[in-house]
Amino acid sequence: MISHQELKTILLDGLLSFPVTDFDANGDFDAKGYQKRLEWLMPFGAKALFAAGGTGEYFSLLLDEFSSVVETAVKTCQGHTPILAGAGGPTRNAIAFAREAQKKGAAGVLLMPHYLTDAPQDGIARHVVEVCRSVDIGVILYNRGQCRLQADVLEQVADQCPNLIGFKDGVGDIENMVRVHRRLGDRLAYLGGLPTAEVFAQAYRALGVPVYSSAVFNFIPDTAMKFYAAVKAGDDATVGHLLDTFFLPLLEIRKHKPGYAVSIVKAGARIVGHPAGPVRAPLSDLTAAEEADLRKIIEAL
Repeated sequence: MISHQELKTILLDGLLSFPVTDFDANGDFDAKGYQKRLEWLMPFGAKALFAAGGTGEYFSLLLDEFSSVVETAVKTCQGHTPILAGAGGPTRNAIAFAREAQKKGAAGVLLMPHYLTDAPQDGIARHVVEVCRSVDIGVILYNRGQCRLQADVLEQVADQCPNLIGFKDGVGDIENMVRVHRRLGDRLAYLGGLPTAEVFAQAYRALGVPVYSSAVFNFIPDTAMKFYAAVKAGDDATVGHLLDTFFLPLLEIRKHKPGYAVSIVKAGARIVGHPAGPVRAPLSDLTAAEEADLRKIIEAL
C-alpha cells in the first residue's frame, strides 16, 4: 500500500489521466478491452491513472461494475502506475465506493461531487470528513459542480483528515484557488481539473497548480505528454502551436452539446484504433460529422 505522503509526492509533478471505461455493444463493462487500453497507455508515462473517474463515466456505474473496473486497473498496472478510483454521489454511496476501491487495492480516491442538491459549507465539509474517515488510503477532493469548498473550510477539513492529501479544482474560481493555495501551502497537492485542462495549464501553473489530468491522453498520449513537458519547460512556442492547431479546435467540437467532454474522448479513442464502445445514457455520442471533424484535427498532428 502506498502511504498518504508517498501518494501526495507522486501527485506533485507529472501528467495524470482518466482512462475511459470500455463498454461492449450492449453497454456492459468490457474488462478485456479495458485491460488492453491500460496496457497501451501505461508506457507513455502518466504518473497516476484515475479508474472510474469522470471521463470513465463513474456516475453510470453500479457498485459491482465499479469494483470490476478498479480491480482490472489495479491488477493491470500493478508495480508500474498507481491507480486512484473515483467515488462520489450521496455520502453513504461515496463511502461504499471508496471502501470498495480500497478493498480492490486502489492507492487513493478522487472524491467527486455529491448530487444535484446545493449544500451549505458545513454540510459539504461533513460529507468530505465522513468519506475520508471511512478509508485508510489517500483522498483527493474534486472541487467541482455542487462540491465547492472555501479556503477556510477546506483548511478545517484538512486538519481533521490526515489522509486528505489533494485538492483538484474543476471550477476555475481564480480568487478561491489563490486563497486555498496561500492558506494551505504544501499541506495538499494541487491538481488542475477543468475540462480540457491543457487550455488552462499555463495559468494554473502560475497559481501554484503544476499538475493536471489530461483527457486527451486517452487517444493522443504522446502529444499529451509533449504538451505537459512544454508547459513545464516554459516552451511557449510548442504550447501555442498545439493550442492553436489542436486544443482550441477540439473545444469548438466539445461545446456542441453538454457532456461532450466525455463523448469526444471516446470518439478520439475510436479514431486512433482503440475503441471503448459507446457512452452510457444520459450522455450521447458525437455525430458522424462531428467525429469527422475530430478526425481531421487528430490527423493534422
